[in-house]
Amino acid sequence: MSFREKTAWLMSIILALAGVFYFKQVIDTSRVLGETAPPIMPFVIAFVVIIIVASTVAMSVIGAASPDEANAPADEREQIIMDRAGNWAGYVMGAGVVAGLFHFWVQGDGNLLFHICFASLLLSQIAEYCFQISFYRLGIR
Repeated sequence: MSFREKTAWLMSIILALAGVFYFKQVIDTSRVLGETAPPIMPFVIAFVVIIIVASTVAMSVIGAASPDEANAPADEREQIIMDRAGNWAGYVMGAGVVAGLFHFWVQGDGNLLFHICFASLLLSQIAEYCFQISFYRLGIR
């Protein structure tokens, strides 16, 4: 398994866990309030801190395990994989944002629009890593 594939695995897991943490907080707060919770900065900050700390530790560990591979530039195949995965992930983000805008048009809930767009950004990044993993496993098609 290449360094970049290991990175994709770790980052997708880290983002998924941080996303579960964030949205559990939002759902619990929304239940207490009886409506969609507004964007709460401490939740967002905690989400970002979790990602920064976890990714720094994870990348340091896998980088120390194979320093030559970690410092090597992406080869032609890896660059194509990253480009294609990023392109496809853009569709995931676009679909989520359109869904959020449609929901806002129907319901008029700006707080939920924020959370849907936030989830769209998160899911598109996870999707990008999942596409990278798939392209590494299946080959470029």
